[in-house]
Amino acid sequence: MKLAYLLNAYPLISTTFIRREIAAIEAAGQPVDRYALRYWDGTLVDPDDIAEQERTHYILTGSKAALLIDVLLTVLRHPLRVLQLLPLWWRVWRNADRKFVQHVAYLIEALAFYRRVTRAGIDHVHTHFSTNATTVAMFARRLGGPSYSFTVHGPDELVPGEPAALSITEKARDAAFIIAITRYCRDRIAQEAPESADKIRIVHCGIDLDGFPFDPQPPESSRIICIGRLCANKGQVHIPPAVAQVVSEFPDLEVELIGGGEDEDAIRAAIAAHGVEKHVIIHGWGTGAYVREQLLAGRAMLLPSYAEGLPIGIMEALAIGRPVITTTIAGIPELVDAGCGWIFAPGDEDAIARALRDVMRMTPAERAALGAEGRRRVEERHDLHKQARQLLTMFRETAAN
Repeated sequence: MKLAYLLNAYPLISTTFIRREIAAIEAAGQPVDRYALRYWDGTLVDPDDIAEQERTHYILTGSKAALLIDVLLTVLRHPLRVLQLLPLWWRVWRNADRKFVQHVAYLIEALAFYRRVTRAGIDHVHTHFSTNATTVAMFARRLGGPSYSFTVHGPDELVPGEPAALSITEKARDAAFIIAITRYCRDRIAQEAPESADKIRIVHCGIDLDGFPFDPQPPESSRIICIGRLCANKGQVHIPPAVAQVVSEFPDLEVELIGGGEDEDAIRAAIAAHGVEKHVIIHGWGTGAYVREQLLAGRAMLLPSYAEGLPIGIMEALAIGRPVITTTIAGIPELVDAGCGWIFAPGDEDAIARALRDVMRMTPAERAALGAEGRRRVEERHDLHKQARQLLTMFRETAAN
């Protein structure tokens, strides 16, 4: 079998979990061709991401002449298939509220992608997120290209109105199968595409447990780690007022935000407004190695999100043995509860403050018990290599049919 992954912009800082999934599939003996529609326009900081960019074939980034030739050859050699694709293209465009130029681009990308994967002998294509890369894979399939599958994560894919705009029903209908990362995600897809419900499989996102060794003796640290893009969905703006409630009792408390993004100015303003400049620190993006170091040195992880699928950062913290303070959204309660952390409604600053007090007052033995339970859950449900073998079995069964 020849397997390909198709992504939108790849690699980028937030797709480390995809890079690791591909590496795990290759470690299981299945080579993977990487395709992406374009470069990410940000700056890569992780050496593994930089190396991954060199392995990736790009549709839009690169030679425009090569793109044009691939498009023209597909049209000239398969004019009937292209004409038969147009009604589906029209429906997808209309579902997306007539974003015409973008959807013309998706059609062009699909014509080029079809030629490149058929020339390469690709048997199956997998995508992550039910957005434009999955649109391109679906169009290429209609042209006679390889079968495809896609992983739905949420949260943005599953908010009211968005599944219809993304044509998830059409994408599910043509897909060989659909991966949901949580039960919550599976149920939402089934609501939107009930006729394809039997195609939905749950495969949890995973982490390489060897890269996150369990620490059974948590340090006497006053540092809390928050990992993620600085944006409204992550809710970091609620951290400064919550910290302000507890610093008189715990003057050494420090919350480090590892990430960058559009909400940085608002978070800095909240830090200044509540006078917690010494207690809430914005580090910026860090490498995977830096994140591991900080989790090992920290007391707990904090992620007060409004919207998530099931964050990889939570899995990493629990794998190391650090309890997690987070919110009751989407698939998070399927992993986190009082057995390994604290969970509350998003936006509840008092609840964040209570959880910070609790974790700061806990004895090492109490924190170790939470950490051990967290590690057990991750080993059971989120072992990257187990999940990769599960995916690989599905890919091979599809290619064999």
